[in-house]
Amino acid sequence: YLTEPCGTGYRGPSFLPNNPESYRFAMSELSEFQSLIDHCLTDAAFDELPKFERGKVRDSYDLPDGRRVLIATDRQSAFDQVLAAVPYKGQVLNQTAQFWFEETSDICANHVISYPDPNIAIVKRLDMLPIEMVVRDYLTGSTDTSIWPMYERGERMLYGHQFPDGLRKSEKLPGTILTPTTKAEAGGHDAPITQPEIIEQGLLSQEQWDELAETSLAVFARGREIAAANGLILVDTKYEFGTDENGQIRLADEIHTPDSSRYWINESYPARFAAGENPESLDKEFLRLWIAGRCDPYKDPIPKIPAETLMEFSAKYVSLFETVTGRAFDHADAEAPLRDRIRASLARELPDYF
Repeated sequence: YLTEPCGTGYRGPSFLPNNPESYRFAMSELSEFQSLIDHCLTDAAFDELPKFERGKVRDSYDLPDGRRVLIATDRQSAFDQVLAAVPYKGQVLNQTAQFWFEETSDICANHVISYPDPNIAIVKRLDMLPIEMVVRDYLTGSTDTSIWPMYERGERMLYGHQFPDGLRKSEKLPGTILTPTTKAEAGGHDAPITQPEIIEQGLLSQEQWDELAETSLAVFARGREIAAANGLILVDTKYEFGTDENGQIRLADEIHTPDSSRYWINESYPARFAAGENPESLDKEFLRLWIAGRCDPYKDPIPKIPAETLMEFSAKYVSLFETVTGRAFDHADAEAPLRDRIRASLARELPDYF
């Protein structure tokens, strides 16, 4: 049930049948999935490695030789909070980012050195630039920095772009736009910012902005092309950049993952847009919309996410990886201790520490 692509027959426990035997089978699936949830990787802290840092999703280490160790956990964040654990989520993120870093390396150098494990990336330490470059092709979103909530509130000048009246949610924009944000400190929120403000505040030089803008649009165009060839719409995404010891700008963090990007299924998009329905998505927006439909995530306590919802969410992430890469997803044994496997991978890659 985790490998069937969404929209092609996948039916999780939220579509439980009336037939008692089928119902018992669905409950058996749910019980199995709860077991997978219980075995998720939520902690990748290893005392052997130096300078541990915990992010919302990744645990990382800074090595003295200039390398960083990034371990993608199964923690799931939304609205700047860690909310749950999702089976295979970390592996999907790490391996999807690997695919895209490789597919765009001719456009921009990146920080990757090696991938010693499905959940681990060894990367070059960079001086991170203080701006996230967000690229958009559609009027959509559900967070405070997304353009649809701003537009719906009546704002028409968004990130320095003038928008006309009468647009609809999920509508294709006349052209691709950049909507940069600041990078918040831990526990804070990213904030909208315009290109002139970035230069005025000294966050980037004009030369740096020009390079980041050109690179972001080129990488997005490559992503859009590959996604379209596989039946997907790359709706929007964010990029993070840093400079290496020679001052060269490199892509960092992750790229075109379902956490950092929105993907819609192209085949069903026109009919759903015409009907005023949300597009079929294979990304984190599924969970954001589930939460936003039950509370104000910026003011109210977020309800516990049911196992069947996490099951559908995991299936979407796996389906995204398989659809966008054209590769079968290698399901690691999620009931085996992932920490043991990851520790063994680290020991092989970094024997001086173990």
